[in-house]
Amino acid sequence: MTTMVKAEQVCKNFGALHVLKGITLEVSKGEVLCLVGPSGSGKSTFLRCINHLEQVNAGRLFIDGELVGYREHGGKLHELKPRDAARQRRDVGMVFQHFNLFPHRTALENIIEAPIHVKRVKKAEARERAEDLLNQVGLSDKAQAYPAQLSGGQQQRVAIARALAMNPKLMLFDEPTSALDPELVGEVLGVMKKLASEGMTMVVVTHEMGFAREVADQLAFMDGGVVVESGNPREVMSNPRHERTKAFLSKVM
Repeated sequence: MTTMVKAEQVCKNFGALHVLKGITLEVSKGEVLCLVGPSGSGKSTFLRCINHLEQVNAGRLFIDGELVGYREHGGKLHELKPRDAARQRRDVGMVFQHFNLFPHRTALENIIEAPIHVKRVKKAEARERAEDLLNQVGLSDKAQAYPAQLSGGQQQRVAIARALAMNPKLMLFDEPTSALDPELVGEVLGVMKKLASEGMTMVVVTHEMGFAREVADQLAFMDGGVVVESGNPREVMSNPRHERTKAFLSKVM
């Protein structure tokens, strides 16, 4: 199987604070990796490092065999120019906790913005794709609605459609349901399950243990900036090897 994401001893510091302390992980093409763990364990920071929204201090990250954020020359790493880093990022969709939609644009306009301006897609083509994506996320009747007219679950589904509009090879989800009312969580997880079943490679930071058990191919439990334990989600959940994993799961299951 082709490796889509490869992290080798990834470290990230914010000043004196060591947030990631040598993360090594691999995600194959078409796989779903769920990252779970207590708040402050480094999960979201690691996700942001994958598409170079945060620079790593040590180690290497690869997406589809390409070094992320840097080029290697003579054994040294040189950071890519912002334009080249942005080009890499076009292949990675990211869905945030708080939707980040443009409030003054309709659902449809939010989705067509990046394909038109970043990928130079013709407006008619971008519009057709956006309408198809809205249909896929169950919001074909909300194309002309503004974010303020949508529920949190609907806004998050628009955000997923917007990320998919760039035809990414990898989707990153940073706690996509944690800002939602409980009854709206299911509609967003439903869209994510559908994506997984269609073979989209996904890295998901989540507290939704049922989703992780059902959809993930791999579960990684992070605590204190390290991967404490990883493996098949059902095995990790039903038979954790480490005391820290057991303690965490006893609180969330």
